[in-house]
Amino acid sequence: MSQPDEQPKEQNRSPGADAFDGGSSGELQAALAAAETRALESRDLYMRALAEMENIRKRASRDIEQAHKYAVDRFANDLVGVKDSLELGLLAAGDAATLRAGTEATLKLLSKAFEKAGLIEIEPLGEPFNPELHEAMAMQPSAEHVPDSVLQVVQKGYQLNGRLLRPARVIVARTP
Repeated sequence: MSQPDEQPKEQNRSPGADAFDGGSSGELQAALAAAETRALESRDLYMRALAEMENIRKRASRDIEQAHKYAVDRFANDLVGVKDSLELGLLAAGDAATLRAGTEATLKLLSKAFEKAGLIEIEPLGEPFNPELHEAMAMQPSAEHVPDSVLQVVQKGYQLNGRLLRPARVIVARTP
């Protein structure tokens, strides 16, 4: 008795096997040559794509290196003007009014440089205490100020493009 899973040997052959059984040697050679040509073309395309990816990787790496190297270029140019102003102020140190005017002009230059670079001052006087932006140095009782509000700024804080660079150091009001 034969088992139901057994199949005749002719049915186990692959579907494309008949195409080559009766074919001539010339047809087989032509099919082989066409397949080899396609394989070489595919290999060539692969190698070109691989080389292009390597070039892109190298270019990106070089661009990142340049960006790190010259990231503060504009900011440095702005600070050169501030330094020049400070040096001129030292050379022309005459009366107090002239020195004060020069210092104010220099501070204005520095503030503009900070603004261009995305450096923002945190000036929280009178605002509610925010532990994400402020560092409480002390708490002081105060009847005239709202509890947990900034009573005094000991040191200004700064944010660089929305990220905290240095928290503002503050004295916070509390109920008496």
